[in-house]
Amino acid sequence: MSIEVKDITKLYGEQKALNSISFSVNSAEIVGFLGPNGAGKSTMMKILTTYINPSEGEAKVNGHDIDKNKKEVQQSVGYLPEHNPLYTDLYVREYLKFNADVYNVKKKRIEAVIEMTGLTPEAHKKIGQLSKGYKQRVGLANALLHNPDVLILDEPTTGLDPNQLVDIRNLIKTIGKEKTVFLSTHIMQEVEAMCDRVIIINKGEIVADKYLDDLRDGQEQIVVVEFDYRVEDTFLLKLPKVKSVKNTHDFTYEITFSTTEDMRSYVFDFAHDNELKILQLNQKNASLESLFRELTS
Repeated sequence: MSIEVKDITKLYGEQKALNSISFSVNSAEIVGFLGPNGAGKSTMMKILTTYINPSEGEAKVNGHDIDKNKKEVQQSVGYLPEHNPLYTDLYVREYLKFNADVYNVKKKRIEAVIEMTGLTPEAHKKIGQLSKGYKQRVGLANALLHNPDVLILDEPTTGLDPNQLVDIRNLIKTIGKEKTVFLSTHIMQEVEAMCDRVIIINKGEIVADKYLDDLRDGQEQIVVVEFDYRVEDTFLLKLPKVKSVKNTHDFTYEITFSTTEDMRSYVFDFAHDNELKILQLNQKNASLESLFRELTS
């Protein structure tokens, strides 16, 4: 197990940023850590990197306790914070050499991470001359310098244009074939494109922990139905395996079922038994975005 978190709580004065959360991350797994602003994502990542201490609970990274074995944890983790701290007056190689000396890493590793992160065409430039996308690559190169087993990336794609997004996404997916990647982001499409699994946090508590394949396979489904006149939600809630009902527009309803079975026939029978006309009847899988909105709204 690469990351193990057990009953972690973090208090800032009387404010509870994290409330007894627990989860684990397997080796060579890319996990997206999602939540609205202020949910506790960055706090959790800072705890895992030993930057701050939890108020309660315990956590391990690669078997090393974040409290008792801080040096071993730091050697196991590559960290890219949300606000990428770079020395913009240094050249790319100069900056990486400075950090390589801190980690006592051999110089040949610098060239290896430059090539790995696609920095070769820009490596002769000062960091201040680079685009946002290449600055993120420098941050990733720095996080990879000491060849850590775990990468913790806080909002690694923020502020990138579409082409830069694709480049960084592909880079992270490549890295994730060999290393554990734990990343936060607000961009749902990036999670669906990169991650194996998603953990959603809201108000300091974990509200969902799902594999993306399960979401794609439709563990929940939404049936969109339009009747010829308004129906009370309470009647639709009597349908089998209904999770929720939402009146989206006039006489149109989105009915969420907690099953993989196609429930349109049940909706059709309901309409027939209640002498309703169906003007449209469609099925769609619950997306990650709809799940996020449901759990964090």
